[in-house]
Amino acid sequence: MSILIRQEEEHDFKNVEHMTREAFWDLYKPGCDEHLVLHKIRKVPAFVKELDLIACDDDRIVGNIIYSKSKVVNEESREFEVLCMGPIAVLPSCQKQGIGSLLMNHSLEKARQLGYKAVIIFGNPDYYQRFGFRNAAKYNIQTSTGENFDAFMALELYDGSLKGISGKFYADEVFETDAEELEEFEKGFPPKVKHVTDTQLK
Repeated sequence: MSILIRQEEEHDFKNVEHMTREAFWDLYKPGCDEHLVLHKIRKVPAFVKELDLIACDDDRIVGNIIYSKSKVVNEESREFEVLCMGPIAVLPSCQKQGIGSLLMNHSLEKARQLGYKAVIIFGNPDYYQRFGFRNAAKYNIQTSTGENFDAFMALELYDGSLKGISGKFYADEVFETDAEELEEFEKGFPPKVKHVTDTQLK
């Protein structure tokens, strides 16, 4: 497999949404909504087009990563711009072959070049710590509701880039979806049965 990483283009959108749906289906809940979130991100001002990247094996799209602008707000109501990564998806038949790592490393380097300071995510610590992500509590950053937990992580894109930045993290509201919105969006995809799986219980 020879992987090429390039920027996503409009003619890729539907294929990438199908691939993302396959990657997340039944993973965290019966069905998924990550393909809808992806669809919505591309339409909002928070979208960072330069960091919307796909991994291709010849003409086949096998992975995608996308970023949006978000903010940390301190106690004085001062806002600091940071990036939020996700969703990141790899076609199920191509997982565990390093494609996700290629997308992460390539996009993080590009984010540095674009001058962004940090990336904040909700994800699996066992996976993301290899890229330098640490519990956001290390930087005195909490969720919008003032919480900290293992899956809430931050990455400085250069040494000391989060110095002087602390407070509550707010992702763009584009990540919020409702059942009716998802049901309507799903009409554009082949029918797929939802299941309760072990991965949803972790």
